[in-house]
Amino acid sequence: MQILLLGINGQLGWELRRALATLGQVTALDYPQIDLTRPEQARRVIKRIKPQVIINATAYTSVDGAESEAEVALAINRDAPGIIAEEAKALGAVFIHYSTDYVFDGMKSEPYVETDLPNPVNTYGQSKLAGEHEITQIGGTYLILRTSWLYSLRGETFVNKVLKWSRQYETLRIVEDQVGSPTWCRMLAEATAQVLAMGGVELVGWLADRRGLYHLAGDGYVCRYRWAQEILKYNPNPQEQVTRQVLPSLTSEFPTPAKRPLFSALNCDRFYKTFGIRLPDWRDALRLALDYPGSQ
Repeated sequence: MQILLLGINGQLGWELRRALATLGQVTALDYPQIDLTRPEQARRVIKRIKPQVIINATAYTSVDGAESEAEVALAINRDAPGIIAEEAKALGAVFIHYSTDYVFDGMKSEPYVETDLPNPVNTYGQSKLAGEHEITQIGGTYLILRTSWLYSLRGETFVNKVLKWSRQYETLRIVEDQVGSPTWCRMLAEATAQVLAMGGVELVGWLADRRGLYHLAGDGYVCRYRWAQEILKYNPNPQEQVTRQVLPSLTSEFPTPAKRPLFSALNCDRFYKTFGIRLPDWRDALRLALDYPGSQ
């Protein structure tokens, strides 16, 4: 299997490179080898490699930055997925793309399902939703996997921020009114690899019958305040921790350029019913992430 993985420098791409290694030849690229703001360069790369599977783990992910860099966010999150979808369809290749819970407005009180109407409240969510629309309109054999509150122990993730703050401040104030489904990148990457392995030599035809939009995130949901408490509970270096208390606060106390949906947990039943795979409970995954050899 010839796999083209885009976005290896990101937290998800790094995990995907490991998870996909046993499935075939993986060509893993990121900027500057491929610049998704330059459509013709992206087309040339895909035409040259002629992959059977294209996995797009790239994205413009700065939620606040997108408010002032809307054109860049749209180029990467909307235009590039459309270009990749066109090339994948022309090659008869599988295209796997990742989207976000931020396509929703957060007004619901129970986990969102795929048929719920998106209504993003910020530019980042709008750009990711536009990317979904580009892919679905082009068609082909594709999977769009919406995920939620993605984290790893690499980069500026919420988990790493909490661990960093715990070494700096005796008291932490964490918002209690934002709720989502924390998702460890490693689990999402491994689930992606499992799906590809299930398809086997008939992958394209097998996935063509199952193509579409799915939610795939850590099982269950939690507010950021409770999540932070769990992170500190399983801090892999407790001797460095100076935090003595964690206090709940409201989103309104921390103004940001971009509005956040307050409730964006995802219901992943459709993915489970289709592929027989469900990501572990967010608590179990967090414990594994903080205790996993080599994860730091």
